Amino acid sequence: MLFGEIMRVALQSIQANLFRAILTMLGIIIGVGAVITMLAAGAGAQQRIDEQIAALGSNILSINASRFLMRGIARDQATLEVDDAFALAADATYIDAVVPEIQSRGQLKFGNNNTNVRITGTTSNYGEVFNYGLAAGRFFTEGEDEARQRVIVLGSDVPQDLEAEIDALVGSSLTVNSQPFLIVGVLESIGSGFGSRSPDDMAFVPLRTAEQRLFGREELENISARVRDGVQLERAMVDIERVLRREHKIMPGEPNDFAIIDRREFLDTQQEAQQTFTALLASIAGVSLLVGGIGIMNIMLVSVTERTREIGIRMALGATRGTILLQFLVESVTLCIFGGLLGVGLGAGAASLLSRFAGWETFVSPESIVLASVFSVGVGLFFGIWPARRAARLDPIEALRYE
Repeated sequence: MLFGEIMRVALQSIQANLFRAILTMLGIIIGVGAVITMLAAGAGAQQRIDEQIAALGSNILSINASRFLMRGIARDQATLEVDDAFALAADATYIDAVVPEIQSRGQLKFGNNNTNVRITGTTSNYGEVFNYGLAAGRFFTEGEDEARQRVIVLGSDVPQDLEAEIDALVGSSLTVNSQPFLIVGVLESIGSGFGSRSPDDMAFVPLRTAEQRLFGREELENISARVRDGVQLERAMVDIERVLRREHKIMPGEPNDFAIIDRREFLDTQQEAQQTFTALLASIAGVSLLVGGIGIMNIMLVSVTERTREIGIRMALGATRGTILLQFLVESVTLCIFGGLLGVGLGAGAASLLSRFAGWETFVSPESIVLASVFSVGVGLFFGIWPARRAARLDPIEALRYE
């Protein structure tokens, strides 16, 4: 009964000064809303990184071309060629799929619209190795690659750039650097990919077509190698290094003119940076909660001063110091709880708007709601103790004399 009476009095006090209570809660509302929004943005980014790691697979290695240093002098020519990919496919013991990539910028023109995209010449197993689905059509075949046919697969963003519907594109022709190509497929949206690369804003043509009809060169930017199941990546790296050093005729003691990279390491680094950034943003947002708590403490101190005579009357009627202390603590925590609930709604709404209009991936997790709510209650308790103790320590006789 005592606690019920305290709650009733607390609610009546808040209702009697409703506008002031709303202004008092504003700091908590903004603070909790900011925490929820920042954690939602961080959780969304974390989910995206997890999806990228899953999409990359646990057994994909990337071999990148690099400048070859001979006695401290850098050679400018690229160091990976199409024959290197064929050698890996034929001789590497622990590799079951090899995907070479030759890239350059190119101008796509469809009707009266055109766009400049990165064009990748690759093999027919590209989509299968990287788990890229098709929104329409198909990927080009090995036979089309061997025949050097002019066929092309577009990333998911390219149709929009060309202001055309996917169904209208598949089966139609466009020009790539003024050469006609048949559109055979459009990829599903993948999102931001490894590093700054994303297949969404790229186009893909057969490797031999790119080599002999578009770019006129055999140098590769990258070779991706899928390691056989059950084989350690380190063993596969040694195997790749053995084949490529032989192909490049690199003598013992000389450095490699290529780099073998486990691409998950970059995403792990990105993941750590994202977690740190999210924690930083949440900490900054938490400052708003502290500011709100200070505001609540100030208002509660004012409330103690205004209700000094009321406190004296209650003490005269038998209220203990513990009851008075609990009374003001309940009022402080109640303000924070209401502010926290409104802040959760504000944060969830802001996260939804960021996702809808800014294109951010957000996810409001139950853990973030619980964390923000518990923190807001803690703020109410922490900043409510001093005003509550001040009220509880008032001398009843002096309180009754207070005007």
